[in-house]
Amino acid sequence: MNEPSPAAPLSLGAATDFAVLAGTTVVGTGATVITGEVGVSPGSTTAGFPPGVVAGAVYLDDSVAEQAQDDLAAAYDNAARRPGTASLPPQLGGTTVAPGVYNSISGAFQIGGELTLDGRGNPNALFVFRAPALVTAPASTVRLVNGAQACNVVWQVGGSVSLGAGSRFTGNVLALTSITTAGGTTVNGRLLARVGTVNLDATTVTRSACTALPQRKTTTKLAAFCDPESPGNLTLVATVTSPGPIAPVGPVEFFANGVRQDQFQSDAAGHAKLIVSKIPPRTHEFVAAFAGTNRLEPSASPVLTVAVGPEGICPAPAESPAGANATADPGGGSGGGPRGNKKNRTVITYPPNDRAFPAGKRDRGRHHHPRPGSHRRSR
Repeated sequence: MNEPSPAAPLSLGAATDFAVLAGTTVVGTGATVITGEVGVSPGSTTAGFPPGVVAGAVYLDDSVAEQAQDDLAAAYDNAARRPGTASLPPQLGGTTVAPGVYNSISGAFQIGGELTLDGRGNPNALFVFRAPALVTAPASTVRLVNGAQACNVVWQVGGSVSLGAGSRFTGNVLALTSITTAGGTTVNGRLLARVGTVNLDATTVTRSACTALPQRKTTTKLAAFCDPESPGNLTLVATVTSPGPIAPVGPVEFFANGVRQDQFQSDAAGHAKLIVSKIPPRTHEFVAAFAGTNRLEPSASPVLTVAVGPEGICPAPAESPAGANATADPGGGSGGGPRGNKKNRTVITYPPNDRAFPAGKRDRGRHHHPRPGSHRRSR
């Protein structure tokens, strides 16, 4: 199964509208307040509401709750399959963590004191924490700084979660079994349990939502050309655009058959290019991904397929686009891709590593593209 990109947004699907979701039952004790929908599936019960308050709909073992559980399972697996950024000590309290995908070095993640999540100016910065369990100490805090948003914090837990009394917790919990909170806990995010219960003691849960910033949106497209400056090579040209006034300058990653090849800055027009050579005959899949900046959101291109025959990469004349879905020269040159951007050109002779162009079936299913759901298997 393909690995999603570490930084790609993680969709909760039908579970997005739920503040609390359980597999067996949801139990509230005392002054519990839930803002957002509540669901249970395949179980069919809740308890403690009232006196607990649910500011949203409640779905018990119906098609809505079932779909939410299906999409929760998909999100859980997506988070589990992402390549890890680093491993962290189990105790997260007293630390500041940058965006990334993190595993526990050993055992449960613990939060004692304050954990700071630094978005580094990017409102789309994604934080994924993976561990067999999660335990927070009483009065502990998860704090967001520099643009980090609760909607982009994910806790993928292979067992159970326990939030200590008076905890101020942030993020979306995707737990395999059960979630328990002690008195006075506040949650900015979601508590989603796949097969177990959610037990809330005088807890406030507020479903998080990302702030929409339309002017920050970007679109990335990818085209392939024969390069007159390097006959026999294939030039991949990424073009990043944005509806806002901000120039789409930022890091662009190129992927070949699901494997990252190189990264460098796009120019002021949003163009970046990669020149490839010596590609084995067969159909190859290329993707370009704009990593985003503190002012622009990330985006990834659709998959661009290029068939390489026994005659080589570019059997067509150099002035003609090569490969499926190729477009006109975005740089205004005479058919060879954008000129005047040599600092954004690099030549890679494939394969740069063993996974770029696998020769046998043993590597099938390992390819990944930087956006889940946008891939096709190589042929």
